[in-house]
Amino acid sequence: MKIDEYLAGVKTVAISGHIHPDGDCIGSCMGMYLYITKNYPDIRVDVFLEEVPEELKFIKNADKINTEYRTDVDVYDLFICQDTAKDRLGEAEKLFENAKKTINIDHHVSNSGCGDINYVVPTASSACELVFDVIDEDKIDVEIAKALYTGIVTDTGVFKYNNTSPKTLNTVAKLIAFGFDFGSIVDHVFYEKTYLQNQILGRALLESILMMDGRVCVSVVSRQTMDFYGCTSNDLDGIVNQLLLTIGVNCAIFMYENEPMEYKVSLRSDGTVNVSKIAQIFGGGGHVRASGCNINGTQHDVINSVMQYVHQQLEGTEG
Repeated sequence: MKIDEYLAGVKTVAISGHIHPDGDCIGSCMGMYLYITKNYPDIRVDVFLEEVPEELKFIKNADKINTEYRTDVDVYDLFICQDTAKDRLGEAEKLFENAKKTINIDHHVSNSGCGDINYVVPTASSACELVFDVIDEDKIDVEIAKALYTGIVTDTGVFKYNNTSPKTLNTVAKLIAFGFDFGSIVDHVFYEKTYLQNQILGRALLESILMMDGRVCVSVVSRQTMDFYGCTSNDLDGIVNQLLLTIGVNCAIFMYENEPMEYKVSLRSDGTVNVSKIAQIFGGGGHVRASGCNINGTQHDVINSVMQYVHQQLEGTEG
């Protein structure tokens, strides 16, 4: 599939990704946006996403993202859904449903393809790697390369996850050949933290608990704690990955309270546990090693609900 084949005669394009957008979602959406606006200046392109985390606002034209989902276009000629299936598009789903033609580009194993045209490759490292596949290499510039590199580096954990393939690294080699400071992007996106983010990370680590003889690490941040520090969900990024780095831990569970009795649950695994299967049980999704979902209930009910499935996999008693 090549995206250029579907842009002939198109006047309006909408691009969107999943709710709570991460680096791959934003990088892939903006990479596609920059590609189309650069090479097809007569096409109107609108990107619809929720609020962009501060550390990703360096991506060119991130300030042009429509976070209010309001548009004067009744029906888009083409809607490109990236890094998700349509059911996690949030408020953009209605625009997807109304579009004349839809394309779905994704790498999540839980996605069976929701578009008229689908490019869903679960073995790919990221949606950004797949965007690179479908655009014309000869029409890329440095800003497109930076956006796509950002998504690949975030979804591979700086190339340490096993979704990193020789093809992934070959793609990255072509992107960094554009000459941008790729090291500073890694520092900025992964390692730089505000004082507030360090505080809440410390609190989450201090209050974490080990379960199943130290094989599972769990931490919860309540709404009361979030309000006390004045933090948002964006300030909690990366905590679950730090929990997983605990020696002896096979699975990490990090939760924070979205609303009273509603928790956003992030799951990470070293590969021993297929957290994608667990997230799907609760209406979420993701990858074998990294997934998430929303669950209603008390803190203890949510932990117990998730832990029963973690326990089944770790003990080999899964039905």
